[in-house]
Amino acid sequence: MVVTDTDQRLQAVRSFNRFYTRQIGLLNEQLYRSPFSLTEVRVLYELAHREKPTATELSRHLGLDAGYLSRILSGFEKHALVEKIPSTADGRQSLLMLTAHGREVFAPLDQHSNIEVAGMLSELSAVEQNRLIEAMHTIETLLGARPEHASADKALYLLRPHQPGDMGWVVHRHGVLYAQEYGYNEQFEALVAEIVADFIQHYDAKRERCWIAEKGGEIVGSVFLVKKSKTVAKLRLLLVEPTARGLGLGKRLVDECVRFARQVGYKKITLWTQSNLYAARHIYEGAGFNVVTKKPHQSFGHDLVAETWQLKL
Repeated sequence: MVVTDTDQRLQAVRSFNRFYTRQIGLLNEQLYRSPFSLTEVRVLYELAHREKPTATELSRHLGLDAGYLSRILSGFEKHALVEKIPSTADGRQSLLMLTAHGREVFAPLDQHSNIEVAGMLSELSAVEQNRLIEAMHTIETLLGARPEHASADKALYLLRPHQPGDMGWVVHRHGVLYAQEYGYNEQFEALVAEIVADFIQHYDAKRERCWIAEKGGEIVGSVFLVKKSKTVAKLRLLLVEPTARGLGLGKRLVDECVRFARQVGYKKITLWTQSNLYAARHIYEGAGFNVVTKKPHQSFGHDLVAETWQLKL
């Protein structure tokens, strides 16, 4: 559905907001039949997953009024859920942490949340679940969401050149993820296999690159920049595993391609993608690429619209 009228857009967003607040129970005064409100449980979650934050940090991250947060924290202290530790860096601030009792209280709330979400997902097929997650990721990306605890997460991934065994991973994960998320058949996996075979057989170390991303010792992403002509490079096979999405990894991989292309003297980068790959298209657009051609076609078991994008360097 394409909405062109401003008022229709407003009403569409508000309609979605009303649906989603009902769906996840935001209208309930108390969450999971506990004595806590949604906001209080959100504060408990941050305290359970952050390393001794200050009230100022919590207020800024959650967008809560400082006075309102102070009242919540006072209530937690009264019930021995939270303790304060004087900050050695700033005497005006206190570091916050859950007590052992606080963790005992939070644990069933966190578990109940997982069970509730699992129940909601169980009503959907695997393909539908992945479509839902992709749509959620698209909303976060377009509205500028920052990854939770980004500073810690970003430090956990690294980029490296390809090595033996990586091409098999690239083919396998493209085949699996595109089947799960978009319903692509084995023809797509075969295309990826052809691309990586051509890359290895004709690899020009001075003008081409493959970046492999690792997180926690596991491969979580890849991208290739290959030579199309003396002045034109081609970006290919951008992939980020679902477990690593939201960290800015896709943007980083594309940025590395652009940086390298400029460094070795290419004048333009092109890429080929499909119109329904929204998250990838958003990354390309953010990097300055523009769509130059569109062509309907039937491939990988679906009617698709192929797009050629380019970036002048």
